[in-house]
Amino acid sequence: MLNKFYPLLSYLTYWLKKEDKYSLHSPLLFNTYQDLFRSIKAREDADLEIETYRERLLSSDEIIDVQDYGAGSKSVNTTKRKVADITKFSTSNRRFAQLYQFFCSLTPAKTILELGTCMGISSRYLSKVTLGKLYTFEGAKEIARVARPIRGFENINMVVGELSQTLPNTLASSDIVDFALIDATHTYEGTLHYFDQILPKTHPKSIIAIGDIHWSKEMEKAWKEIKNRPEVKLSLDFYECGIVFLDYSGEKTEYVLDF
Repeated sequence: MLNKFYPLLSYLTYWLKKEDKYSLHSPLLFNTYQDLFRSIKAREDADLEIETYRERLLSSDEIIDVQDYGAGSKSVNTTKRKVADITKFSTSNRRFAQLYQFFCSLTPAKTILELGTCMGISSRYLSKVTLGKLYTFEGAKEIARVARPIRGFENINMVVGELSQTLPNTLASSDIVDFALIDATHTYEGTLHYFDQILPKTHPKSIIAIGDIHWSKEMEKAWKEIKNRPEVKLSLDFYECGIVFLDYSGEKTEYVLDF
């Protein structure tokens, strides 16, 4: 029961700690934070076909068999799950999908990794700013079948199977990773392992996003360790996700930001 309500307790802590733009002393970070909101405003009427796709999933009666290789779902923790429920409880909303889109656009965006395709909504948003290839990883075959775009989004490469096998193979054939979204398994060990696998392929302009950093005590522990890594120069906590920069002109800094 405590684990189920843990995000609510952690949100209270986040709410008490969060800061606004006036708390940012670095002009670069202040401008980046402002640009995030400008970007979302500018794309207010963009990518609406992705939201149409979301609505179609939310109205679906289809039930699929889900192989779960991670910490499971707090809302629908059975192998037989409705597509509508997976979409409702396990996908990022439009605002956070646009947040990922924005931070991805700050990188060269040639090689993008998304660990945890789910219904493919964030994949589609990231695809819009990807200038090279987007590799999205999904463990459950039936979820991958539903999420795979029928047309368009040609830069999305869906990789299906257990991450322990699929991620190393993809990284072995990739020279660099510009942006990565780690939103799979939601376990302490898994999150740190994925981060450690991706890190050697990054460069100073790479950005890594970690989804659901306050989902559980395990995830908060993983987030704390990641932001304390010497390679991480700047970390931003938006509650639903954390963003880490590997290059920052100021001293190593962390912020809890209102969003």
